[in-house]
Amino acid sequence: MNFAIISLGSNIEPEKNIRKSKAILSAEFRVLRETVPVKTKPMEFKQQPDFINMAILVETRKTLQELNKKLKETEKLLGRIKTENKAGPRTIDLDAVVWNLELKDRHVLEWPFLKASVKELLPELLNKTGKQAPNWAKQI
Repeated sequence: MNFAIISLGSNIEPEKNIRKSKAILSAEFRVLRETVPVKTKPMEFKQQPDFINMAILVETRKTLQELNKKLKETEKLLGRIKTENKAGPRTIDLDAVVWNLELKDRHVLEWPFLKASVKELLPELLNKTGKQAPNWAKQI
């Protein structure tokens, strides 16, 4: 069995798109825990609406590649259009940020809302400095 933390973010009809993406993912994966959605300011491209962000911890038999494929399919289903501005507005953004206790996204350590989500879902993964704990595998 594999475990992943999936980040969810939206700033185009965010409540609706977060709710729909959670429903789709819940039908596909066993959701173990989820964070409370939080309103956040855009991190890179500032001239756009605020985001709603959250994360879920899931259990799956899928591989990381299969999980990522499902996330991209879900984004497309909910109207995500990829543009040259990778930090621009989006209906939904879904990313596997942790896979089997391994950080998969550098933003986990850089973006406060993402770090807080990972700490909430798997507090033993990050040490007090916010960096990946060297002995995290033994702690779980």
